[in-house]
Amino acid sequence: MADQELRRRHPNEKGDPDIDSEVLPSEEKAADSDGPTEAVDSELEDVAKTVGQGTDSTPELLEGTLAALPPRWRNWVIRGIFTWVMIFGFAWIIYMGPLALMCITLAVQVKCFSEIINIGYAVYRIHGLPWFRSLSWWFLLCSNYFFYGESLVDYFIVLVNKLEFLRVLVTYHRMISFLLYIVGFVWFVLSLVKKYYMKQFSLFAWTHVALLIVVTQSYLIIQNIFEGMIWFIVPVSMIIINDVMAYMFGFFFGRTPLIKLSPKKTWEGYLGGGFATVLMGLLLSQQLARYPYFTCPLEYSESMDGVSYQCDLPPQFLPQEYALPGCLATLCKLFGASPTLRFSPFLIHAFVMGLFSSIIGPFGGFFASGFKRAFKIKDFGDLIPGHGGIMDRFDCQFLMATFVNVYISTFVKSPSPHKILQQVYTLKPEQQLQLFTILRDQLTARGVLG
Repeated sequence: MADQELRRRHPNEKGDPDIDSEVLPSEEKAADSDGPTEAVDSELEDVAKTVGQGTDSTPELLEGTLAALPPRWRNWVIRGIFTWVMIFGFAWIIYMGPLALMCITLAVQVKCFSEIINIGYAVYRIHGLPWFRSLSWWFLLCSNYFFYGESLVDYFIVLVNKLEFLRVLVTYHRMISFLLYIVGFVWFVLSLVKKYYMKQFSLFAWTHVALLIVVTQSYLIIQNIFEGMIWFIVPVSMIIINDVMAYMFGFFFGRTPLIKLSPKKTWEGYLGGGFATVLMGLLLSQQLARYPYFTCPLEYSESMDGVSYQCDLPPQFLPQEYALPGCLATLCKLFGASPTLRFSPFLIHAFVMGLFSSIIGPFGGFFASGFKRAFKIKDFGDLIPGHGGIMDRFDCQFLMATFVNVYISTFVKSPSPHKILQQVYTLKPEQQLQLFTILRDQLTARGVLG
């Protein structure tokens, strides 16, 4: 029926002759019945079975206990239990330190990539094609080698220079990364099978989009951690708070539908979750900003021969006086209150992040909902009962990570003498002496040195 409607609207359109000769006869047969449409629907339903759906699943341990509850409340309880499990797990990982955060970020990245790629395999039904699953993981390996190698160069150049084999890898890092990708590219071309060209190129594109969404964003998360764990903890916590509070407000007060892509989302949940996110995010930021463990950038210390978590408190975490606007200042003076407020600039940054996570962050979830609805699946997987797959919980986090990284680069980050010194260490001794002479002469000419 869909093919008949297409011909009615575009009766004079002609495609490539080779394609017409192969496709049109089958289309003429399809026009006589709804068979192909039913077949597509059946295939998409099978995708859900292949991928697994976790939102409505009940763990065996809780099945008997919650059997008497209505489905809505059963899902609410299961979702609540595993939300707290994830929150405590997140807190424990933070306690373990930045290395644990980076490792869990990498693990989440791999699982998210796996969930997206598995949907592609299920949709195109080409499990028998040679090497394609291996190729997808090869491209993931290449991407991670490139991005994490860049981090090693940027933050641990002094350590790298102490180890000969690392120095070689760093010197030729980008060329090695490119050659690894070329191996995968040639491998893909050699694996092409004539009758599966379209499907293979579709999955090739699918793989690269998955890499763009998952690997690039996880790399930015790692970059945020290097700027100080607070730049990771606060944004991630804001997305968690927004997700939980929007669900709670929507569950108890939701009446007005928000968006068709996600029918269960309501304006009450969206606005209530947004307000709670900004408020609770500011309170959390105020507490974490007091501790150098969370605020100090991660840098390699040559004296400690390891990563240093101690530093002079960065300027954005030092309390400052802010004058109130004229009318408010006048009112404060009338009541004997101070016309100024004292707080750290980071609270302003936290307020901006809170607004983004509340207003724009949910659209990452809406995007994922549209993606899932396109393939008639409810979840990306069934790893977390009541929630779905890992990607179901991190769809908004990736968007938030990109914003925070761009925000830091634009409004917060400034040249670091320590990082500049690390680059100087990579120069040859005569180049270091030349740089010293130039710098000394410039400082003397400007009157900084006597």
